Amino acid sequence: MIIKTFTAQTETEALELAKKELGPSAIVTKRKENIPHGLAALFKKPSYEITAAVDDSPVKNELSRKESVRRMFQSQADQGVIFDDEEKPREPRTSGKLNLSDTAAIEKQLSNLTTMIEKTMESKAAKTPDAGESEDKAKKEETHDRNISCIRLIYNQLVENEVDEKYVNQVISEIEPTLKKDAPVESILAAIYQKIVLKLGKTEAIDIGPKKCRFIYFIGPTGVGKTTTIAKIASKLKLESKLSIALLTADTYRIAAVEQLHSYANILQVPLTVVYNENELAQAREDLKGYDIVLVDTAGRSHKDKSQCEDIEKLIGAIPKEERDVFLVLSVATKYKDLIGIAETYSKITDYKLIFTKLDESSCVGNIFNIKLLTGAPLSYATFGQKVPSDISRIDAQTIAKQLLGGAN
Repeated sequence: MIIKTFTAQTETEALELAKKELGPSAIVTKRKENIPHGLAALFKKPSYEITAAVDDSPVKNELSRKESVRRMFQSQADQGVIFDDEEKPREPRTSGKLNLSDTAAIEKQLSNLTTMIEKTMESKAAKTPDAGESEDKAKKEETHDRNISCIRLIYNQLVENEVDEKYVNQVISEIEPTLKKDAPVESILAAIYQKIVLKLGKTEAIDIGPKKCRFIYFIGPTGVGKTTTIAKIASKLKLESKLSIALLTADTYRIAAVEQLHSYANILQVPLTVVYNENELAQAREDLKGYDIVLVDTAGRSHKDKSQCEDIEKLIGAIPKEERDVFLVLSVATKYKDLIGIAETYSKITDYKLIFTKLDESSCVGNIFNIKLLTGAPLSYATFGQKVPSDISRIDAQTIAKQLLGGAN
């Protein structure tokens, strides 16, 4: 780890010195304003001092890599394709992953599951009862066995799609009493599908009604693509809803973060405000009250770091509850155990709605259902690529339910 201190007349100049020597991946660990006192104040001007740190890999190689990324970003931005530094371009997946909007493929998978279940049932029905068993008893057991076998196959399908067994059992226990003893396969499947849709609930997007300026916070761990998500939503609100938009960032932890959001702001031709604490955010509220929507980017924080969580809580508290909305941004590809810790920690800080990113990187969407049931928070948006603004949509409960039951190719 390389740690250095840089001094200049302004904070911006000090940050530029740090970025020039250590690269944009450097992390600011300390800020200090030096104000001369006594007689020295007559001869010396105030100065600004920052301490920055970076991994001890060769700085020149790091700068070269970052410059290459920056140029690629600019090239993509010129073509209308924007990506986050935390969300690099990747090769298209060819594993048969179902696109969120590919309803025809999902319907086909659902149909295939029904056919598979029916064939299994027919195979079981073909078995003759033991000698001496009465015909009525055999029919009752066969009917009971058909229902149990069908539910077991659906159970396995949901678990395979990474739905927590606790929630699978919850769904099944709620529909079992409603099933007829001789229920056909499609009726059982339809009952479970409808129950999943009801549990996913109605999605809640950003409220764009005729109200005073609203501040929309985006919180969550590092690497989930919060900044890219903000760019996508800002594009849709400005271009499609014709709203006046402003961007605000409190992510001053990474040196390159402000520059990144500034690129988005320039492309969208919207203002960008940078704040360092809750007091500056409160002041920004007054300065930006003429806009319809202010989208607030926050630094990625570890849910295990109490002080960092307190910082987020203070930032959110700078805006009155009736003037704000909070969206917790999570990657669907994150391990479920980690998602539980993240969601529960942020639940202690504030109420929020859920955004899931990187659906293009995962073959399962079970985590969407799991976290929805764990938190009770409304679902809102899902992202599935880096293109702005096309690779984002409101989560559709019916599509998610079909994908959970239909699986992937």
